[in-house]
Amino acid sequence: LCQSRALNGFTQNDQVVTVQSVGKPDIECDALIGADGMWSPVRQQLLGDGPPRHSGHLAFRALLRQADLPQALRCQHVGVWLGPRMHVVQYPVRRGEALNVVILLQAGGHDEAEVWDHDLNAQDNGHVQRVLGDSCASLRELLNAAADGPGWRRWALHDRAPMRSAREQAQGRVALLGDAAHPMRPYLAQGAGMAIEDAHELGRVLQLAGDPAFDVPTLLQRYALNRWQRNARVQARAVRNGHIFHLDGLLRVARDVSMKIGGGQLLDMPWLYGEAASAV
Repeated sequence: LCQSRALNGFTQNDQVVTVQSVGKPDIECDALIGADGMWSPVRQQLLGDGPPRHSGHLAFRALLRQADLPQALRCQHVGVWLGPRMHVVQYPVRRGEALNVVILLQAGGHDEAEVWDHDLNAQDNGHVQRVLGDSCASLRELLNAAADGPGWRRWALHDRAPMRSAREQAQGRVALLGDAAHPMRPYLAQGAGMAIEDAHELGRVLQLAGDPAFDVPTLLQRYALNRWQRNARVQARAVRNGHIFHLDGLLRVARDVSMKIGGGQLLDMPWLYGEAASAV
C-alpha cells in the first residue's frame, strides 16, 4: 500500500496520524515511525530543529580483497592506529575475504551537507598524505596497498548534540528511530547498534497495542523514555572517544601509556556491552 511513497508531510490528533505524499491519497494510520536517516523529513516536521551539524571530521574508506594483499598485510582481526587529529581502523568483512580500511581525520572546512559519498580528489589526497606522512611503517604499507586497489571513498561526518529529553524521540503518535533520532559519530561504532536496540524496544512496547489499557501515544512515550538516555550517553561517549583518539602532545603520551598499562580494561564498558538493550 505504501511502497515507494515520498513523504510530503503528516498531521496527527488523539485518534490518528495522517500521512501525505505527492500525487497519492492520504494514508491514515495508528502510528508513524521515522526511520528515515540522518536527514529525516519526519524529524524536521516533528522537531523543526534544522539539519545535523557537520563535525569537521572526514572519513575515507577503502575495501580491499585480502587475496590481493601481500601476506604480511592480510588480517583477520581489528587493528587501530591513533595519531594527532586522526586515526585509522582496519577490520575483516565478507567472511574475512575483504579488509575494510577507514581513515578518520579532523579536517575542518569540508561542509558538504547531504553529499556524503565521493571519490578521493587531489585536494583530499594531499591532505591525507600530509596527515599520514609520518605514520608507522606498517600503516604506510597498508595505505600504499590500498592506493593500488579500487580507490577510496570520502564522506563528511555529521551528528547531533546528545538527546536532551524523550520528546526528541517521540511525540504523540510519531516516533523516531536510529539516525533520525540520534545520529552519532562513529568513534564508538554504535550507530547501527543503537538503531537495532531502538527497533527491539519499539517492537516490545507495541506488543501491548491490543491491550485496552494502553493507547499508541502512551506506548510510544514509553519507548522514548526507555531509549533516549542511553542513546544520549552513547552520542556523548562517541564524541569523547574521538577527542581521546586524536590527542596530541603530552596528552597523547599519557593516553598511550594508560592504554599500554590498562589494556582492554580501559575499553571495557559494561553499561554499553553488558546491559540489556532497554528497560524491562
